[in-house]
Order: sequence, then C-alpha cells, then structure tokens
Amino acid sequence: MAAAARTSQSLLPRIVRSISSSRNKSAAAVAGSLDATDPILDLSDTERLFGPAETGELLRSLATMYTLAMEPAVDLGMAVLKSPSVMSSPAVMAAVRGTVYRQFCAGEGMEEAAETLRRLWKVGLRGILDYGLEDAVDGEACDRNLAGFLRTVDMTPALPASSVSFACVKITAICPINLLERISDLIRWQKKHPSFPLPWMRPSLPVLSVSSPLYHTLSIPPPLTTGEEAELHRSHARLTALCTRCANTDLPLLIDAEYTSVQPAIDYITYSAALQFNAPKNKKPIVYGTIQSYLKDAKQRLAQAVDAAESAGISIGFKLVRGAYLSRETKLASSVGAASPIHDTIRETHACYNDCAAFMLERTANGSAACLLATHNLESGKAAAAKAEEVGIGKGDERLQFAQLMGMADGLSLGLRNAGFQVSKYLPFGPVEQVIPYLLRRAEENRGFLSTSTLDRDLIRKELKRRLRAAVQRK
Repeated sequence: MAAAARTSQSLLPRIVRSISSSRNKSAAAVAGSLDATDPILDLSDTERLFGPAETGELLRSLATMYTLAMEPAVDLGMAVLKSPSVMSSPAVMAAVRGTVYRQFCAGEGMEEAAETLRRLWKVGLRGILDYGLEDAVDGEACDRNLAGFLRTVDMTPALPASSVSFACVKITAICPINLLERISDLIRWQKKHPSFPLPWMRPSLPVLSVSSPLYHTLSIPPPLTTGEEAELHRSHARLTALCTRCANTDLPLLIDAEYTSVQPAIDYITYSAALQFNAPKNKKPIVYGTIQSYLKDAKQRLAQAVDAAESAGISIGFKLVRGAYLSRETKLASSVGAASPIHDTIRETHACYNDCAAFMLERTANGSAACLLATHNLESGKAAAAKAEEVGIGKGDERLQFAQLMGMADGLSLGLRNAGFQVSKYLPFGPVEQVIPYLLRRAEENRGFLSTSTLDRDLIRKELKRRLRAAVQRK
C-alpha cells in the first residue's frame, strides 16, 4: 500500500501534463461526448458539477483513481490489506489512510463521518451512514455491533435536517453467521420439500423463487436446537430494536445483501421486520431489503416479494445493486458441480438491473413500493431517470433515491443531483482496521469498473483543464 501511495504521488505530474496537453486524442473524444447534453442527465457542465470542490481535492481523487485503475496496484493493495503483519506498520497504516481509506471512507469516528456528511450536504448530496462492521461469530459480538448501529442512528438528529437518507445494517453483524447458514439450509430444504416443518418461522414474505439456487443444501438438515432458536429470537429482537429506533427517528433502514449461502435467512429476517414496521401503501417504508441483480433469480425474487407485500397491505422498499461476491459465488457453485447463480455476462447483469429498476419505478409510481437505485453505471442512471419521468415520479419524492459509493461515480451523483433527484453517497466509517474487510470487498467488487470506467477521470480532467485555462486567462 505504501508503494501504491508512492504510485499516486508519481502520477500527479503525469496527470497535470495530461490536463494541459491537447495531443491526447482519446481524452478529446471523450470530452466531446461529454459536451453532448442529455435532456434529463446533463454532465457537460463540469463547472456546475464540481464547482465547490477544491482543486487539490480533485487532483488527489484523480491520482487515486488512476492508481486503482492499474490491476497490479490493486493486487498489491489487496495483498497488503490482507496481511496483519504488514498492516501493523504505522507507515503502512498512514499510507492506507491517505489513499483508499480517504477515497472510500467517511472517517474513523462519528464526528469525522458527520463532518464528511455536512460537506456533502453543502453540495446537495445526502449520506447513508454505514458503521463498518462485518460478520459476527457469536451473540456477544452481535450485541456489541447492535450498540454501534444504535449510536449511529442516535447521531442523526444533530445533523442537518434531511442530510441523512438512510441508516444501514448487515444482518451478519447482528445474527451469528453460523446460525444464518443453518436457517438458510432449512429454508432451502423446505423449498424442496414444502411439508418440511419450520416451527420457529415467523410471518414473512416469499424468500426463494423456482429458479433460486438450492445446491448449498444436499441433505436434510437437522432442526434448530433450543439454543439456536433462542439465539434467533435474540437476533429478531436486535433488529426490532434497531427498526424501532429508526422509526422513532423517521430514518429508513437499508438491510444489505450477502452471499447466497446465507441470503435466504437474511431475506426471511428482513421481510419479517418489514411486515412489522412498514407503513401501508403510499407511505415511505422503514425497512428496505436488497436485491443483487447479478443473480439469475433476482427479478423473480423481487417481483414475488413486492407482490406479496402489496397483498399484505404494506409498502416495501428495495435497494438495487449489481452484486459484490462474484468470485465467491462462482467458486462455491463450481465446487459442487452446479451452474453459477451469476449471470453469464456483464451485459445480462446490466439488463437484469435495468429490468428490476424499471419494475420498481412502476411500483413506486403506483404507491406500493419505494426504491434506492445504487448504481455506478451511467447508462443505468440515464435509463432510470428517464423511466422515472415517464411514470410520473416527482423528483423530490423520497420513495425514489439514487446512491453511489463514496469516492466513486461522483460525476453520475452530481449529474443526478443537478437533474433534481434525491442522491446519496454511501458513507462507511470506523477505525481503519475495522473497515479493512469492507475495503477488500470494494476492491474485489469494483476492480473491473475501476480499470475500465473512465467517466469520472474524464470529467475531472475536463474540469481541471477549465480551471487551468481560467487561471491563465486571469494572469
């Protein structure tokens, strides 16, 4: 990571040269395409997009993006983050803080995260507060994690009104991971054998579709023990406590998706809470689930959950993402000789995302649902913006929101903001060592995007060129 930091520094002269050079034909071609205005999502005016940003911050961000676009630098960074002995070095920790951590994380504590959120609010963006926690192994860890999530919700009233759009939680942080695996096995077995009893199951919405992968569970799983049922009850109680706090603060709660080995249990627990806390039709829901569109069964599971929620008389919220565990899912399916649950091509994933987004926008327009469209893809952003206008969703309607990760797709975020939509940045925060698993997932999930997507780099280069010309003219 220290080497990556040095790479970022060495890139600065190259970046400055590229800004002032007129011989870069590819950059000129992209700049020309950026000048072509879109009737809904216009990214051509970089002064309007990046006006409040300081030049030094734009240069730092551009240098980091150049570094992360280089596969060897990403490989080196991931190796460093995975090495406890290397990460124990103060110099390495300082390098991490100054590069990937600063790019993708809002701060080490609540005060720093709040300051980051205030800066975003000043430029018309909102924040999704994500207390950076990963899987819990036992009930004691779950209780500690819950306390952290509750503190995050409690800090929001002191922040500018409406600056926080959502809180978020990982069920794997408040329910032991081995219990989620056990519950998922039992739910899958019941899908294969509908008469199989699950006496502990509370009212929920449909979890699995006819196309959902079931290869994780090859033989009948033993029933939950008395101790496991008690821990499941405590896990429900933890989520209930968090939902209650969110409802009292009028702050919706995003529940993240995970890997398919535990997703059935996560959906079951999520939908159970939605039935308890979500309001009737035409009201903003408190509980939002997450659908990963890289999964082949995504649209079916989404549609059946929304239909069931509508029949139950509640509004339902969903965050739509592409997905974060491609390598893990592919390896697991291959290990048991099963077909991958992931779409065969990235184009199929894009098509599924856009199809799910269009479906959710139609249901949002008729009052039965709400959606957070989390995407870094410009074409998906444009398509969703056009669809929202087509179905008549008001741009100030909080039942439709867009989101991007902090440090990524800022051009899309700002373009959607300029078009009048509600836009948030996902703000993970916590001590560096605590959020390292998050940084690793982000690196793995987005390495292809970072190496192939040039939109933000081109937009920032264009704005820096404009500022350079303006400075020269003033002289």
